[in-house]
Amino acid sequence: MSDDEGVPPGWEKRVSRSTGQAYYLNMYTKESQWDKPTKAATPVSPSGPSKIQASHILVKHRESRRPSSWREENITRSKEEALEILMGHREKIVGGEVSFAELAAKYSDCSSAKRGGDLGPFARGAMQKPFEDAAFALKVGEMSGPVFTDSGVHIILRTE
Repeated sequence: MSDDEGVPPGWEKRVSRSTGQAYYLNMYTKESQWDKPTKAATPVSPSGPSKIQASHILVKHRESRRPSSWREENITRSKEEALEILMGHREKIVGGEVSFAELAAKYSDCSSAKRGGDLGPFARGAMQKPFEDAAFALKVGEMSGPVFTDSGVHIILRTE
């Protein structure tokens, strides 16, 4: 790319492919501007903590990025069937029949199943965007509805 000399921290100088004109990209917000920035860009904390902890139950389907798991070598169910299975799990948890961790340990297609679905602490940018957005939007102790990612269909429980 071009030199970033004199560009305040958190900004990057880029060149427009269409006009050849220099512009500046805020590395935190991904917003761009034509005028050279005069002060450093500050990391944004999009309403809430920079790190959270969550557990999830993943049900993969044949269109998943990797349609196999520790439970099943070749996953052939449809996306609709995966959603149906996941919603059945969610109903059992909400109904108090079984804990989130118990169901995750038995039925999640993610290797986190052996930890009851616990993904440990993670920051923004660590997970696929739909998963991250849903997880960070939850309050501690709150469970999401179905979340679709390239991996499959998830329900997420925010734990911290």
